[in-house]
Amino acid sequence: MEDDKESQSQTPQLKSVVIISIPPSNNPSLGKKITAFTFSNNPFSPQQQPQNNVPPMSPIQSYPSNHQLQFSSTRRFFHTTQIKFFTFFGIFLFALFLYGSLFSTITTTLELSELKNHHHDGGDDESDEPSSFLFPLFKKYGVVGQRDLKLIDVKKGNFVTQKSGDSDGIAFSSRVVAVDSSSSTVFPISGNVYPDGLYYTHVRVGNPPKRYFVDVDTGSDLTWIQCDAPCRSCAKGANVPYKPIRTNIVPSLDSLCLEVQKNQKNGYHESFQQCDYEIQYADHSSSMGVLIRDELHLMTTNGSKTKLNFVFGCGYDQEGLLLNTLTKTDGIMGLSRAKVGLPYQLSSKGIIKNVVGHCLSNNDGVGGGYMFLGDDFVPYWGMTWAPMTQITDLYQTEVLGINYGNRLLSFDGHSKVGNVVFDSGSSYTYFPKEAYRDLVASLEEVSGLGLVEDDSDTTLPICWQANFPIRSVKDVKDYFKTLTLRFGNKWWILSTLFHIPPEGYLIISNKGNVCLAILDGSNVNDGSSIILGDISLRGYLVVYDNVNKNIGWERTKCGMPNRILKKNYNFFSDNML
Repeated sequence: MEDDKESQSQTPQLKSVVIISIPPSNNPSLGKKITAFTFSNNPFSPQQQPQNNVPPMSPIQSYPSNHQLQFSSTRRFFHTTQIKFFTFFGIFLFALFLYGSLFSTITTTLELSELKNHHHDGGDDESDEPSSFLFPLFKKYGVVGQRDLKLIDVKKGNFVTQKSGDSDGIAFSSRVVAVDSSSSTVFPISGNVYPDGLYYTHVRVGNPPKRYFVDVDTGSDLTWIQCDAPCRSCAKGANVPYKPIRTNIVPSLDSLCLEVQKNQKNGYHESFQQCDYEIQYADHSSSMGVLIRDELHLMTTNGSKTKLNFVFGCGYDQEGLLLNTLTKTDGIMGLSRAKVGLPYQLSSKGIIKNVVGHCLSNNDGVGGGYMFLGDDFVPYWGMTWAPMTQITDLYQTEVLGINYGNRLLSFDGHSKVGNVVFDSGSSYTYFPKEAYRDLVASLEEVSGLGLVEDDSDTTLPICWQANFPIRSVKDVKDYFKTLTLRFGNKWWILSTLFHIPPEGYLIISNKGNVCLAILDGSNVNDGSSIILGDISLRGYLVVYDNVNKNIGWERTKCGMPNRILKKNYNFFSDNML
C-alpha cells in the first residue's frame, strides 16, 4: 500500500490554467486574448529523470523520448538530404540547359550593347558616331518575266532549272540589291515569293537624286543599276536609266576595282582607265558595265536627310532572261560580306556598324517588311544566334542536322548536313540531293491523307491536288510537319534551332494546288549546302552581325522594327517619295 502511495507520489501530477483577457471598454477592437499554462509536480529535473520512467496516459499530448527524437530526426535528415540532392541536381540540369541555349544570346547581346555604348566612352561629341539605316521592303506586282528565270548562284555559276511546261513557273533568282545609309533611315521592303518571286526596296542616287528600285540580295556582292552609258542592251525598267558622268567613273587602280575584277574571267585590266565589271549568271544571263562612284541619298529616322559617296555598277549591257526581271526593277543590291558590298563600304567609312538585317513579311496582303544597316535595330533579347563560317563572303553557318517532324533527314548517308546559306535573293529553299530525296520520301505520307500529286501543274516540281478548294497554306498545313534545322550542339536539348513551318516551304499555285517550295540543290553553290530562300525566311527577323561573326533570328510579324522611331519620321510615306 505504501509502495502504491510512493508510486503515486512520484508520478507527475499535471495541472492546467487558462487565462482569458477581456479588451478594454474604450477599445473593443483589440479582441479577447486566451493564454493556457500546464504545470507538473515532477520532482526530477530533465537531466535527472530516469529514461525508463514513462509518464502515464493523460488527456495532454505526451512528447517522444530522446532516442525517438534522435531517430525521427535522423530519418528527416536523410529524407531532406535526398530531396536537396535531387532538387540541386534538377536545378543543375536546368541551369546547364539555360547556359547552352542562352549563353550565345547573352554573349552576343552584351557584345552588341558594348558596340552601341563604346563610342560614349570617348566624350560627348556624337557627330562621328556610326548610324543605322532602315529600308522598307515593297511588294512588286506583275513581274511576269521573273517567273521564267532559273535560280542561279552568281559567284559559282550554278543553277537549278525549272520544270518544263507552261508559264506558271516561278522565278528562281539569286541576285543583288542596293543599300544605302547615312544616319538611321527607314526603307520598307515589298515583294512576295509567289507569283512575283522577289523582294525589293529603292535607293536614291545622283545629284540631283533619282529613285531606283533594286532587288534585295544577301547572296550578291556588287550593287548595280541599269544605266545609259549609252545603253547597249537594257530593259525598259521601272525608272529612267541612270546617266553617268565621266568624273564619276572609278579608275582601274581603285582598290574596289581590284576586288571586283579578281574573280572575273578576264581578270584585272591595268591598261584601262575605267573599271569594267561583268557578272555571269548560270542561266546565261549577264550584266556588263563600269564601276561608278556617286552620291547615295538617305533619310534618317529623326527626319533629316544625308548623302554619301558609294561605289556601284553602271550596267549598260544586260543579256538573257535577266531582262525580264528588269521590266519592273532597275537593278540589284549587293548585301554580302564582300568588300564591294554596301554594308562593308559604309562600315569601312565609320558610317555604320557592319550589321545587316531584314524582316520579310509572310502576309502577302500587307507590306513586304523592312531591312536595315547598322546595329540600332537589333533586339537586345529574344534573338537566337549561330556563328558564321569564315570561308566565304556568303552568310553561312554550320548545321548539324535537319528533321522533318521527328524524322532525321539523311545527308549522303549521314545525319550531318553541312552548311546553311541565308540568301534573300533566292525565292525558294534548296536542299542537298540526299536530304531532298529523303524529304520527298517523307512527304509521300500526305497521299494517304487526301492529297494527290498533280503532274499537270508545272509551277514547281512537286504539287498536290486536294478534293476540296485550297485558298491558302493554312487550309492544308495540318497535312504537313515542321522542318527543324539544328545548330551548335549534338545534344538536341542544347541545340540552336531554326523552325520552318509548312508556311515556310509550301505555296499555293495558280491552279489551286499546294506545291513544295523546297527544290533539289545538287547544282546550287557547291551542292552540299542548304540554301534558305525567301520562302523560309519570311516571318523572321534575320540579322547578319559581321562584327561578332554571328547570324541571328527571331520570329516576328515584320510590320515595324521594335525600336520606336521619331514622331516626325513616317516609315512608309517618306521613303516612297
